[in-house]
Amino acid sequence: MSVHARFSQLQQQLNDKVIGQQALVQRLLLALLADGHLLVEGAPGLAKTRAIQQLAQQLEVSFQRIQFTPDLLPADLTGTEIFRPQTGEFNFHPGPLFNQFVLADEINRAPAKVQSALLEAMSERQISLGDETRSLDAVFLVMATQNPLEQEGTYPLPEAQLDRFLMHTWVSYPSTEEELAILRLVREELVETSDEPVAGPLTRESVLTARREVQNVYLAEPLERYLVDLVQATRRPGLYDAQLDAWLELGAGPRASLALDRCSRALAWLKGRAEVLPEDIQELAPDILRHRLLLSFEAQADGISRDAIIQRLLSLVAVA
Repeated sequence: MSVHARFSQLQQQLNDKVIGQQALVQRLLLALLADGHLLVEGAPGLAKTRAIQQLAQQLEVSFQRIQFTPDLLPADLTGTEIFRPQTGEFNFHPGPLFNQFVLADEINRAPAKVQSALLEAMSERQISLGDETRSLDAVFLVMATQNPLEQEGTYPLPEAQLDRFLMHTWVSYPSTEEELAILRLVREELVETSDEPVAGPLTRESVLTARREVQNVYLAEPLERYLVDLVQATRRPGLYDAQLDAWLELGAGPRASLALDRCSRALAWLKGRAEVLPEDIQELAPDILRHRLLLSFEAQADGISRDAIIQRLLSLVAVA
């Protein structure tokens, strides 16, 4: 079975296990294929944790969930040197960030020092302790979650860290039919005797092969210019619409263009195509841009959302 066929099978398996969150499943796979990290925002109980747990079970990767709290220390993530009296030496005990898949649950509940420790791991794929730097695995994915309903006792993520996330995805409540399917699935799982995946888990080498295939997906020059024009429009919205100029305080940086390029190729590959189409870029633009835009006071006072601004930009910027 080809790597693409195996990923298609994996996506279907995840959709069967994470009912009503097809978009979240797809974004997780895109983050894996595009070698990036995912920020997920949604109310509690919407299968955010379940999604990455199920994905980790279908891959030959190590997985660790970290519950972020205000008393967390950087060493709780990175690990620390432990003194062994028997030998009179310090031995390094690795922290949870040395796993390949990491779930940073309620990331905004941890203080800035902890967030900065995670930032180095996400952006540099390494962890520095003292005068020694330790590299992380090539397959390294952080999925961080935020609860939009409860902000008391939280530490908002700085713009620099938000920019390190490949995508910012919203999850919503399931429909009536989907919730009925969730009830039946949970009842079935309670009597199951085995949690083994339907097919053998995908290996680390298969993931790296898939990433190489994604890089070979064709992106035509007019579409390259289109995605760059979209990002440029967030910085110079006055060229398109005076109202947008008043709503946007700060636009997206070059990382947004890189993310659109990588994710649109991954989406086209996941859909079985050898080239990127304009709708791939348009579908992913909200997830890639929403956490990279800084709204003006006027936009916040008027109740204008980032998604509304992105949709306006998509309607104004045309394919070359």
